[in-house]
Amino acid sequence: MRYHNITKDDMLNGDGLRVVLWVAGCEHRCPECQNPITWDICGGVEFDGAAKNEIFTELSKSYVSGITFSGGDPLHTKNRDEVARLIDEIKDKYPDKTIWIYTGYEWDSVKDLPFMDKVDVLVDGKYKKDLRDVNLAWRGSTNQKVISVKNSLKLNEIVLHVK
Repeated sequence: MRYHNITKDDMLNGDGLRVVLWVAGCEHRCPECQNPITWDICGGVEFDGAAKNEIFTELSKSYVSGITFSGGDPLHTKNRDEVARLIDEIKDKYPDKTIWIYTGYEWDSVKDLPFMDKVDVLVDGKYKKDLRDVNLAWRGSTNQKVISVKNSLKLNEIVLHVK
């Protein structure tokens, strides 16, 4: 997996203060995407031990609520295995930290991924510039859903996460 940035003390990409991993690779290529530099799966730099330690240092802070995976698309088929391993490691070390994932894929196509039960919130769907709404919490267009993953898996229907 490759990545472009690790943002610290982020308040825009999920509940509370978060660390955000901006991964490389996105097949959706949404018009007017805010991060087109992250589309290339070969872009950015290799995710290595130093990057993982940087994330873990942030997650060890009591005021950090959790991690958000964004990009690019963390659920790009070439990112899924490494994202899954990192999620497993985070949940083992920091079981009380929340995990958010932003993806252009729809819920029905990713809900059965083996690591999804460890994810707290999934923001799904491609960004659509004609449905843009700057007043939405945690998403850019009205077609995107902010999904409470554990509740959705339990009830086998989409349950929205609310502020």
